[in-house]
Amino acid sequence: MKKNMWVGLMLVLVLVISACGGSKGNGNTGEQASTAPSSSAEATDSGAKENYKISISQYVEHPSLDATREGFIAALKDAGLVEGQNLTIDFNTAQADQANNQTLAQKIAADKSDLALGIATPSAQALVKEVTDRPVLFAAVTDPIDAKLVTNLDAPGGLVSGASDTNPAAITELMDFAAANFPKVKNVGLVINEGEPNAVVMAKIAEEALAKHDIKLVRAAVSNTSEVQQAAASLVGKVDALYITLDNSVVSSLDTLIKVANDNDLPFFASDRDTVERGAFATIGFKYYDHGYQVGQMAVDILKNGKKPGEMKVTVPDKLDLILNMKAAKEQGITVTDEMKNQVKDAASNIIE
Repeated sequence: MKKNMWVGLMLVLVLVISACGGSKGNGNTGEQASTAPSSSAEATDSGAKENYKISISQYVEHPSLDATREGFIAALKDAGLVEGQNLTIDFNTAQADQANNQTLAQKIAADKSDLALGIATPSAQALVKEVTDRPVLFAAVTDPIDAKLVTNLDAPGGLVSGASDTNPAAITELMDFAAANFPKVKNVGLVINEGEPNAVVMAKIAEEALAKHDIKLVRAAVSNTSEVQQAAASLVGKVDALYITLDNSVVSSLDTLIKVANDNDLPFFASDRDTVERGAFATIGFKYYDHGYQVGQMAVDILKNGKKPGEMKVTVPDKLDLILNMKAAKEQGITVTDEMKNQVKDAASNIIE
């Protein structure tokens, strides 16, 4: 009986030891399991971000600036940054109001986005002033140096870079085209908001180019979009053609200018393709969508590849071509000659029927 009792006790002891050994083994497995997630978390933390936020400030909504934004977003999407999936875009428009513009810049500065984009000179200026702790890119800016966004186009330095939408050669070539093909034009009318630095810079280049052909640039000043109609009407009878720069206040009232040009048979020259597509006659230009796409590629390099904005060259349009609107020509009493058409490099894309 005692012998059986001792045998039973020995069996119990073996079972207890086995259980303890099993428990110890499970404990080691548990420690490894708890260590594995920690290692995985560290890998995630040390790797590239998976979600991004970009803040956009756009001075006003009109075709050129909208196309710039669309191209920018398309470049992000093509690089795998898709809005609603791994990308949040905070879009803001100042509606051409400088007070709104400053407020938006301050709001973006207080936000926690990974990158800020300023579309048009006033918005870019406000962002560069207010946002000092993260990358800032600009687009649709005429003269980044004059606007004090950067001090060097090839090596901007700091946290700012982007793309200018103006190649001075484009303005000069357009004025040369007008002088060569419209010998009766002696005065060109320009509606301009002198408060927009980009408009002032471009007007000066155009004025100097026209002067070489003994053509005078006649200005009609406005301070906001509501004054464009009256300013345009004031030029009728004084000028032989119309021209506008990338002046946001003026482009926002484009239909008014088109009507004045059509009603009075005034050849209408513009500074961007979108304006020609809508009813101006001619420009030396490019697609703003492509311009925005270029800046979007810069954003991808910064966010995904760790590029420093200050080391990224500020670019200017280099694929320039004469763009003609044939319907606008008819509305403005223009006979489009073969000589004019032959100056268009890509006739299929840039002679708009």
